[in-house]
Amino acid sequence: MGYSLTYQPLTTQEKVGSGSLVGDGVPPVMSVSSKPVLFSALFTSLYTPLAQQLPREPMEWKRSYGRAPKMIHLEANFVQFKEELLPKEGNKALLTFPFLHIYWTDCCDTEVYKASVRDNMMRWQGNLRLHGSADWVIVVVETSDAKKKNKTNILPRSSLVDKIRNDFCNKQNDRCVVLSDPLKNSSRSQESWSAFLLKLRTLLLMSFTQNLGRFEEDMRTLREKRNQPGWSFCDYFMVQEELAFVFEMLQQFEDALLQYDELDALFTQYVLNFGAGDGANWLGSFCSPVKSWTGLLLRRPIDMEKRDGIQRGQASLLELRSYLFCRQCTLLIFLQRPWEVTQRALELLHNCVQELCLLEVSMLEGALDCWVFLSCLEVLHRIEGCCDQAQLEANVSHTVGLWAYATDKLKSLGYMCGLVSERGPLSLELNRTVDLLAGLGDEKAETVHSLQSPYKKLKEALSSVEAFERHYLELSHAAVEMYTAIGRMRSARLVGKSLAEFYMRKGDPEQAESFLQNALGSYVSEGWSLPVTHTRKQMAECQKLLGKTENYLQTSALLAGDANLTNEERIHFCQEILTFADQSTDSKGKQPVALSMSYFAQLKQLQFRPATATVHSGTALQVELCLRSLMPVAVPLEQLAASVHFNLEQGETNGKTRGPQRRPYPGTVLFPLGNSSAMPPSAAVPSLELEEIQDRSPSDPRTLNSTGMVCKNTHLVMRRRDSSPSPDTPNLVSPVPVVMEDGAKMLMSGDVTLLPGNNSIVFSSQELGTYTLRQLCATVGQVQFVLPHISPLVQYEVYSQEPQLTVEPLTDQLLAGLPQRAKVRLQTGHYTVKKGDALQLTNIDSIPILTSSSCPATIFNSTRVDESVLFIQSSDKVTSISLPPTPPYHTLEFQLEVLCVIPSDPVRPENQRLTNGEIHHRPRSYSHPDNHMTAINQRMSVDCPWSIYSTPISLTFYIPFKAKHSLLSAGNSKQSVYCVWDVRWKENMPVCLQCVFSASFSSASEEVSAFKPYHYEFQLERVTTLYSVRAEIMPAAGQQNCHSGSLCGLEMSITRLAEPDDDEEDDGGTEEKGQTETEEVCSTKLMYEVVDYCSSWVVYGRSSGLVSMPADANANHRVQVELMPLFAGHLPFPDIKVFKYLPPSANSASQPDTDSCVENGMLSLIDRPLDDQGDTASFCSQGSVHSVGSGEQQSRVLPMPRLEPFSPGQVFNHSQGCQVLVLPSTDDCVLEINAT
Repeated sequence: MGYSLTYQPLTTQEKVGSGSLVGDGVPPVMSVSSKPVLFSALFTSLYTPLAQQLPREPMEWKRSYGRAPKMIHLEANFVQFKEELLPKEGNKALLTFPFLHIYWTDCCDTEVYKASVRDNMMRWQGNLRLHGSADWVIVVVETSDAKKKNKTNILPRSSLVDKIRNDFCNKQNDRCVVLSDPLKNSSRSQESWSAFLLKLRTLLLMSFTQNLGRFEEDMRTLREKRNQPGWSFCDYFMVQEELAFVFEMLQQFEDALLQYDELDALFTQYVLNFGAGDGANWLGSFCSPVKSWTGLLLRRPIDMEKRDGIQRGQASLLELRSYLFCRQCTLLIFLQRPWEVTQRALELLHNCVQELCLLEVSMLEGALDCWVFLSCLEVLHRIEGCCDQAQLEANVSHTVGLWAYATDKLKSLGYMCGLVSERGPLSLELNRTVDLLAGLGDEKAETVHSLQSPYKKLKEALSSVEAFERHYLELSHAAVEMYTAIGRMRSARLVGKSLAEFYMRKGDPEQAESFLQNALGSYVSEGWSLPVTHTRKQMAECQKLLGKTENYLQTSALLAGDANLTNEERIHFCQEILTFADQSTDSKGKQPVALSMSYFAQLKQLQFRPATATVHSGTALQVELCLRSLMPVAVPLEQLAASVHFNLEQGETNGKTRGPQRRPYPGTVLFPLGNSSAMPPSAAVPSLELEEIQDRSPSDPRTLNSTGMVCKNTHLVMRRRDSSPSPDTPNLVSPVPVVMEDGAKMLMSGDVTLLPGNNSIVFSSQELGTYTLRQLCATVGQVQFVLPHISPLVQYEVYSQEPQLTVEPLTDQLLAGLPQRAKVRLQTGHYTVKKGDALQLTNIDSIPILTSSSCPATIFNSTRVDESVLFIQSSDKVTSISLPPTPPYHTLEFQLEVLCVIPSDPVRPENQRLTNGEIHHRPRSYSHPDNHMTAINQRMSVDCPWSIYSTPISLTFYIPFKAKHSLLSAGNSKQSVYCVWDVRWKENMPVCLQCVFSASFSSASEEVSAFKPYHYEFQLERVTTLYSVRAEIMPAAGQQNCHSGSLCGLEMSITRLAEPDDDEEDDGGTEEKGQTETEEVCSTKLMYEVVDYCSSWVVYGRSSGLVSMPADANANHRVQVELMPLFAGHLPFPDIKVFKYLPPSANSASQPDTDSCVENGMLSLIDRPLDDQGDTASFCSQGSVHSVGSGEQQSRVLPMPRLEPFSPGQVFNHSQGCQVLVLPSTDDCVLEINAT
């Protein structure tokens, strides 16, 4: 008895539970031959456990072409063996193919085997060989009951199996399997059963793999014949779909989906080739007119109706696409990828629209919109049926495209069927609606009981105006909310713009305005030029219906200057503005409508004449504007006015003379086009960064397959831009109020006609002051076009200059004592010099004016030069200069000869501090920094005819000689004064010696007779040398020389050279004998200080102290100080300073200890010249007064001792300028080298 095992196509059913999708199907079938009643009962008992246990264990399926192995479960069913089940010649079917044929026998008797069983087996194998089937197996079932019945005639089991193998399985011993007592629970039976199941799975998988490989090879062969005549895509479709069914039956949904994707890609390529002119003959069946547009049907796993149409070659393009997407959708849901369904659905719907156009398929108008609408809703309902609400809300981005597409198609159907107009549908539109509904056919059984089925929604929406509006608004608002929720604002505003069009068609502009404003704002901010123009046209229509005149005029101005419109459209909107302006002229008392000039014209250039933008009063300043009119026709202006602002800070002179101010621009100002361009600067889209890409053949790099351009900065170009444009830009959604400033001064030009393109307008101004251009206003009837801000700032100035009188030397320096010439310059400014006007100079003794009766004068301005003569009259007190007539804003120049008398006393620097600490005030003089000549400022006053005030004039003269005296001390009582002469005396030196130095001089260019006298007076006081100071630096004990870093000794000796005179006693520097009981000798207290200004020495211990010098001549006092040299070399001696110590004048009982005062730096150094104050910085920095003692003592002001410097020459320092040799501390030299 024979049985055949075969696979049949799955009848896939969907089971939905807990949001997941699972698949189930009918297992493969096995054919069974006729058998006796006895064995039929045995096989029936084996069928159930065999069918159940066969798929329990997975098997590794190794595929060809290097594809990864997979674990699969084999399911099978057994059918009775029939010859008609065997494949015929040319039959390529895989689903009905019997993969494995099994012959079951329980024969144990040799006679029975020879008589009937072997013949049956031979016939069975003969049929298999006849049909080319080599996948078979013989199963020998061993039962204990059969052994008992035929115990005498049976052969051993091994002998029967060996005989069967010899007869039928000579080279394939594994094709004969023994099954021992399968209905018993013994261990032997279980072992035999398990081995049988493993063998059956192995043979079945081997047969399936071999047959599947042959089927794939046949399918590839058929596909490669696609370019041959007579090849049919529908036939090939059925073949490859059979392969997909097999994969689906094996639960390999990914491989099954791949087969449908390949079919999809192959068909799409043929359609594209057809559009390019390379069409296939079999495509003609898909070009037939479409008569049914029922949309997608995703509730059936297999739409057998459409599949039969494809198999017969009678399916339309929409039917093929619908069936193909239905199968893809089913497999994607099995793969738990429902969101990919929505993505593919959107691509499918758009591609179908294009394919219908490429294939030129005829359809009823609106039929394609119906199909797209139904398909969108069907996909959405299918996804909603397999996902919960949380998943839907989290994946809105995948479904919102279908909502928006359905909304758009429903709107198109509403326009087509007359459901959006105010009057309702006409008869023609009603007939079209009936035809569209007829093409939908009857509702499918799967959706009959659904209240929200796509079929019912479309039919209801097309039934009435109210129903359509309800469904359309529901879909539109849902799409807007979804786009907004996921941040796709562009798409949300695009749907809103579609809603605005709907409301406009319904005659409700108030509802449409807000949607148009949102869309326009988005387009403007992102710089989309064409959408801005289109939306602005709709906005203009909406504003006109709402009666918003100002907004409508502003939008009309924008559209009139928009280059994206045709010339006729621009003229229409420009005429709207002119018509309103003409109508408003008749109505008096109305406020003018102010619009932005940026919509009307562009300010390109401004030019001043003269270029400096500065003129004096009485001269006209011209301002020329270059305006580029954006209007398509000539526009007559009543006036064009420029508002100017008077700059108070610069405009007021406060009675002072002001000249023209320099401007930062050379007469011409260019204005950026961004001031009134078509797009705001903030909305400027970044420039595209394009790069060429090339696809070359891998085998031959010289062969170019394709080329293209790719944008490298797509993230910047496509980025959202919500920044608001500037108020000066013409792209604002709602108008910004623009007004002219109240009370502003105006530059006006009347009766101006602006032609399209560039226009030149000239303004004139003569008012005094500095002005800034602020605004520009063009008036057309009651319409004003205002430019609220002119940027960059532009200023011009009309100035009134006061007369200016200056006196300048003709040479670099005026020398005192010699006649010098000076140039007098008079800038008349706004004043006109009349005949008889004169300058009155007040004479001073130190600078007489050397006059003559007349002198030449020059009168000039920037364009001409004239010569004239002026007359000079001089008296004791006043010099009068008669001026020639001179017009305003001219310059008058002439020369005067002056002489400055050299002062006879020596000139000291101003505010010189004397030795007693008082400030000595002298005439204003100073030294020139370059030549060190002493300068004297001489001032005089001039009375001018244009002012009631005198004008001061200052001239600086330089004394050509620098004379000074110094007293040089020789170190003994014999004194010499070195100057130009040598003065000696025989008797005692006088207390004060008066000296006068006289010389005659002249300029090197003058003659000898032109000598002028020069006197220098000075006096010498206290020139007697009182003390001498000697110093000696000695090395440390045991060393011959000083070393750096080692202590040395400084021994200084102070010697009195003469007994104190009366002046010294009067200064309080000498103490009278008898002040104390122990002190019997008169003495003078001196203060010494050791200071090193060269930073070569460090003084250890006290660097200063008091010395009591006896009043006897040649009295000597020695002081030792420790020093440390810091450097090696010949170092100069430290400076030694000696001062007079003046005790306080109060009672000595209240004075603090002198030594403590010296130690704490509490002495006051006073009455010293400014040049010597730096020598006692160590004292001055400590302060002149310090508090000592308790708080009660601090509350009283105590007199303090003072220091007074000696006059020049009174102290002679023998060691001044001496040096001492200092050796280095060690002879070692360390050289540090860094190597890198």
